[in-house]
Amino acid sequence: MTLPLAVSMGDPAGIGPEVIAKAWLKRDAHALAPFFAVGDARAISAVWQGPVARISDPAEANQAFATALPVLNVEDGGEIVPGRPDVDGARCALHSLEMAAGLARSDAARALITGPVSKAQLYQIGFNYPGQTEFIAERCGIAGDNAVMMLAGPTLRVVPVTTHVALDKVSAMLSIELIVAKGRATARGLQRNFGIAAPRLAFAGFNPHAGEGGAIGREEIDFIIPAIAQLRDEGIDATGPFAADTMFHDRARVTYDAAICCYHDQALVPLKTLHFDEGVNITLGLPIVRTSPDHGTAFGIAGQDKAEPGAMIAAIKMAGEATARRAAADA
Repeated sequence: MTLPLAVSMGDPAGIGPEVIAKAWLKRDAHALAPFFAVGDARAISAVWQGPVARISDPAEANQAFATALPVLNVEDGGEIVPGRPDVDGARCALHSLEMAAGLARSDAARALITGPVSKAQLYQIGFNYPGQTEFIAERCGIAGDNAVMMLAGPTLRVVPVTTHVALDKVSAMLSIELIVAKGRATARGLQRNFGIAAPRLAFAGFNPHAGEGGAIGREEIDFIIPAIAQLRDEGIDATGPFAADTMFHDRARVTYDAAICCYHDQALVPLKTLHFDEGVNITLGLPIVRTSPDHGTAFGIAGQDKAEPGAMIAAIKMAGEATARRAAADA
């Protein structure tokens, strides 16, 4: 496990550069594996006066890491002003993501950690994916249904079956096949990335009170219950559907390893309530390990030394631990 981790910087006008630098400062306290940033080095110097080592190859990162933050430079022109996003910054963010993903895919880097991007800015330059997860999945040759976005904190892991879609579209998107695919990928991901031999999956209902036997909707009857039955037939410990408002208190959380939720906020509201500064987005079902801090670009505080690095530190640490588990399992 001598390869370094690749961290794409995200939007250079956001807090990505700052939290990456702060993570490097706390590398020893959190026993972080060596990593290097991929992005415009000027974005680091705009918010941080610490040591930077520009590298031309990932192989140089390990040696530089002890005394400076290694940066593989990607420059797309334009002025970088923290808190002021523009299309030049979006191009830089996309090129940095593509380069870092390629390095991880080609085994030049041990794993991929992605900094926060502005999708609004990316859409202006032709980016046509719901998010970084879908982009990375395509680059890895993985179908969207087989790539699972898991949000993980110290006491809770959640998986949304549907992600960045309007709430009124969710019901029509649910299917037995989709729910089963997400369940399978989640169980496999918990085994490979977290070392959980027999994962326990708890499924949330779509409707209030999990539909009350069809009185408040049929999504549970038509899709979720049959999907759970199929997963159980395959040997996966799947339970539910449960009323979502009773799934996330202390006693409930110890009964499962991951909660499978129907839509974005059903999953992310409890995760961010419990672990706002520690939440990590980890993509399951990929041939590489990919994690990301579960927060956005925070343009409003960029460049003000106010960004908390906890989620970036957790994302880097989780990526290092997941690759170590994978390597041990494959040995």
